Amino acid sequence: MKDTEQVRAFYNRTAMAEWKRIDGRPEFLLTSRLLEKKIPRGARVLDIGGGPGRYSIFLAGRGYDVTLLDLAEENVRLAREMAAEAGVTIRAVAGNALDAGSLVTGPFDAVLLMGPLYHLTDPRDRERAMTAALNLLKPGGRFFASFILTTADLIDIMKNPDRTPLEPDPANTALRAAIKEGRSWAGDAFTRAVFWDLSEILPFLADYDLEDVRLFAQEGILSPAEGRIMAGPPEETARWLELAEALAERPDYLGWAEHILAYGTKKEAHHADAQRNG
Repeated sequence: MKDTEQVRAFYNRTAMAEWKRIDGRPEFLLTSRLLEKKIPRGARVLDIGGGPGRYSIFLAGRGYDVTLLDLAEENVRLAREMAAEAGVTIRAVAGNALDAGSLVTGPFDAVLLMGPLYHLTDPRDRERAMTAALNLLKPGGRFFASFILTTADLIDIMKNPDRTPLEPDPANTALRAAIKEGRSWAGDAFTRAVFWDLSEILPFLADYDLEDVRLFAQEGILSPAEGRIMAGPPEETARWLELAEALAERPDYLGWAEHILAYGTKKEAHHADAQRNG
């Protein structure tokens, strides 16, 4: 089964679980704050691989003009349902991130690619997804891309008492070998997935017409003890979130998170041409 077919089938089965997965969690709370700060108010936003629409609906509720594109038809159906329930309007389209240019009409002021790079195990497909996304982004527009770190599974074991520590599963063995060697790994996990070594994210993005690229820890420092922190008194949780947000771009704390959000700006045409010709 091809990556696309396996990933589509997985998310068509798990759309509601994915909708619930980040509800009230640091990954969503901290990332939402960043998006609202970095995307100009009222901007036209494209959410590629936006799943059942958590971020799309959040942004639409803040006055943004949002289009969601997702591979799984059930995600798209649920996004429409949840948007209607929230009283906001989004456009939601089913389709492959690789074909984004033929499915939606740009340019957009901001493009989110916060899902596809988790699952495209072929480097050529990752290049196609990046190119399609950036072609839909206007020069000077904001670009956001998410990555799962190789260490995410280790953090999940540490914080989840139901997990068997370092179980001798072939996929996990290969992933842990990659962690030790400081490289990314792609293969079968929760579905077809790519786990990124932190050191490889910025070099990957350097091949594209982006500038001022920064990395943001989507769970901040909270991931290893997330359950306990989020279950605490609201005022204490708020203090933890404030601290996590303050440290979320510090290089020495990035590896505490399971997910990294890279964000930057698409170069103006003259700037990109000058760099290529220089």
